[in-house]
Amino acid sequence: MPTPRDVLTPSALAMLQVIADTGSFAAAARAINMVPSALTYRVRQMEDALDVLLFDRSSRQARLTEAGAELLREGALLLADIDALANRVKRVATGWEPQFTIAVDSIIDHATVMELCTTFFRLNPPTRLRLRAETLSGTLDALTSGQAELALGVVMDSNTKTGLQREKLGAVHFVFAVAPHHPLAHAPEPISDEVILQHRVVAIADSVQHGAGLSIGLLAGQDVFTVTGMPAKMDAQIRGLGIGFLPTCLAQPFIDAGRLVIKRVQRPEYQVQVSYAWRKSGEASQGRALKWWLAQLKTPVTRSALLGERCKAS
Repeated sequence: MPTPRDVLTPSALAMLQVIADTGSFAAAARAINMVPSALTYRVRQMEDALDVLLFDRSSRQARLTEAGAELLREGALLLADIDALANRVKRVATGWEPQFTIAVDSIIDHATVMELCTTFFRLNPPTRLRLRAETLSGTLDALTSGQAELALGVVMDSNTKTGLQREKLGAVHFVFAVAPHHPLAHAPEPISDEVILQHRVVAIADSVQHGAGLSIGLLAGQDVFTVTGMPAKMDAQIRGLGIGFLPTCLAQPFIDAGRLVIKRVQRPEYQVQVSYAWRKSGEASQGRALKWWLAQLKTPVTRSALLGERCKAS
């Protein structure tokens, strides 16, 4: 006996629609230039495979049963999906990647990424876009492990793995910030590491899947409250749950509002060079999605926006 997969073909669904539109098997057979007996046989095959009646034959007209109407409704969606798939395959053949994944570090401005995605989708590409939220060395790991085609906000040293290309986004300046009700808010400046060590620090969990990961601004033996990303770190420090260094651009609005206080410390203030990276390949072999994103990232305005105008250290 035929299975549903054997009989639920695009042509069979189209045939059922003609029967429903014309109101009779005979009229449908004439419309699609088919012998009436052959048409009736195909409908019976479908009904047997599905174990349902698709048409009510109690009258001279062929009327859809509830099951038949549901099959046509879902069948119309299936046919539309098939058409969309065919168009997608044709467009992918023109050089677009089927899927393009971007690893986005938590230091990158989310609104700017969404604006770039909006512009990208206006091209109506066949590429499915996927964003991965990463932190610290996990951002680079997503790229090197093949889980992403582009990484935004990576921190790379001179010993960067081969096979990657990178360009600088800019240098991010960090400030030491505490909540106004935190004990260190009124501590004499500059604050020494010995004093800082006595207080809990808020750290971001490195999203790298293998290895020890990267840490910034932590002292050996210090109590640590680990959170999942920069927004959570900001929230924790505003609540006075811990202390730590924050990117100036992200902290400044809360400093201006009086919800965070900048404190000078004895250790040198630091800044991090942030880049974007992708895997090396000849330009001819690059997909059109990657080429589009790299073209956007070449503009200074886009780079500044991804870090926030105030994030870029002078």
